[in-house]
Amino acid sequence: MAPSLSYHLSLPCRNVGPGRGAGLGVLAFLLWVLCTGSTAHAQINRYLTQGNQLYEQQKYKEAAADYAKALARDPKNTTGLFNLGNSYYQQQQYDSSRKIMEATAKMTTDKNGQAAANYNIGNTYMAQKKWEDAINSYKQTLRKNPQDPDAKYNLSYAEEMMKKEQQQNQQNKDKNKDQKDKKDQKDKQQQDKKDKDKDKDKQDQQQQDNKDQKDKQDKDQQEPQGQPSKLSQQQAEQLLNALQQEEKKLQDKMKKDKGVPVKLQKDW
Repeated sequence: MAPSLSYHLSLPCRNVGPGRGAGLGVLAFLLWVLCTGSTAHAQINRYLTQGNQLYEQQKYKEAAADYAKALARDPKNTTGLFNLGNSYYQQQQYDSSRKIMEATAKMTTDKNGQAAANYNIGNTYMAQKKWEDAINSYKQTLRKNPQDPDAKYNLSYAEEMMKKEQQQNQQNKDKNKDQKDKKDQKDKQQQDKKDKDKDKDKQDQQQQDNKDQKDKQDKDQQEPQGQPSKLSQQQAEQLLNALQQEEKKLQDKMKKDKGVPVKLQKDW
C-alpha cells in the first residue's frame, strides 16, 4: 500500500473577451485596455503552458521558473501557485511546497481547488512521515470533497502508518526499558559482589590478625624461662674452694669457742 501522487493542474488562464454596449470614445479606451490585458494574459498563459510542458518532461526546476514568471505578472493566479507548489514537491522541497499550497488553499474560493491544495499539503507531510499532520490535511480535503478516492486512500494509509509507528515506538520503549532494567540489575549484582568481596577481604584480614596475635601469645607461653648460666670448670673449682675455706673458718671458730671455760653458778 503506497500513497497516491499529488494533483497537478495544467489548465491555462482564460482570456478576457471584449465588452459590449460602449460608446465610441469609451470603446476605443476599452479596446486599448483589452488589448493590453489580452497581451498580459497571453504572456501568463505562455509561461504556464511552458511550465506544464517542462513539468511533464520531469524538468521540475525549469518548470518552477516558468510558474514563477507567470506569478510575477499575476500573483493571485491560483493555477500558477498550485503548479509551483507541485514542482517544489517533485524536487523534494516539501516545506516550500507546503507553504505555496497553504497560500493556494486560502486564496481560492473553489471547493475542489481547496480540496486539491489540502490533499497536496497532506502529501508533503506524508513524504516527511508526519502522519498526524497528513491525516488532518486529508480530512480537510474530504470535508471539501467527500468523494475524493485518493484522499480516502491516503487517509487510511497515514492512519495505518501512524499506528505502526506508535506500536514500534512502544516496542522500542519497552525494549529500552528492559535493557535498562537488565543493565541496572547487572550493575547491582556487580556492586553486590564487590561489596561482598570487600567484606570477605575484611573478614579474612581480621581472621589473619587474630591468628597472628594468637600465634604470638602461644609462642610467648611456650618460650622457656631464663636458666642459670652453666659455670666453667675453673669457676666451679674457685667456688668450691671458697666454700671449703668458709667451712674451715667456721670450724676453727667453733673449736676456739669450746676452749673457753664456762663459769659455774656461785655457791651459797
